[in-house]
Amino acid sequence: MQAQVDLNADMGEGFGPWPMGADAALLNVISSANIACGFHASDPDVMATTMERAVAGEVGIGAHPGLPDLQGFGRRRMEISHSSATNLVRYQLGAAQAMAAAAGGAVRHLKLHGALANMAAEDEALATACYEGALSVNPDIIVMVLAGTRQEAAARKLGCRVASEIFADRAYNDDCTLVDRRLPGAVLHDADVVAARILAMLEAGAIIAETGARIPTRIDTICLHGDTQGAVDLAVALRAGLEDAGVEIAQFEGSPL
Repeated sequence: MQAQVDLNADMGEGFGPWPMGADAALLNVISSANIACGFHASDPDVMATTMERAVAGEVGIGAHPGLPDLQGFGRRRMEISHSSATNLVRYQLGAAQAMAAAAGGAVRHLKLHGALANMAAEDEALATACYEGALSVNPDIIVMVLAGTRQEAAARKLGCRVASEIFADRAYNDDCTLVDRRLPGAVLHDADVVAARILAMLEAGAIIAETGARIPTRIDTICLHGDTQGAVDLAVALRAGLEDAGVEIAQFEGSPL
């Protein structure tokens, strides 16, 4: 069993008066926050509030860029050129950096959102374009990648700082991509099941797919979705299970793969 791991959650995904997720409660449990940058969700006021809460809670701040699709929450695939993907990430990271600085913090990592992340997990060239956009703005930023996917391959070739991520509340295919949300069992809600599953992955040093297949990987951080039903209870149970097993919850440092 590894001695330390980070817990992260996607947040700041409300818009105007419409909240999304249990951000305030999750910030008491996680060690890193992936904050929406205004394209798939969020707005300047939501970003500011979320950044301020993260700084106050000493939670690591990450930019969470997505496709320009507020209505679809960034979960609908779009055709996008590599040059546009690079600029899309640059633009959103810049916004995140400005809002973090205003709150007295700094952006330390970047994680792609939704359909953009899924597309980059399958397409190494797209992943490279996205990460080059981020690195052109901040060469020291930690790129959070979906472990075992083309995202990871792209980051390895770029030689940048990396945090390899697995998902606590999502089922996996044998190629390390996530099971489509529209399929039964794709999103997990039982806290006891999630905690036992993650402990098994940390023990094995591998992603355990829905079929039972094991894909060896480095595990730096574990994601919980803030908009998943029962997210806070799930997060609390997972953290307690990890700490009971002797695993320390701490922000990742980020090192090349």
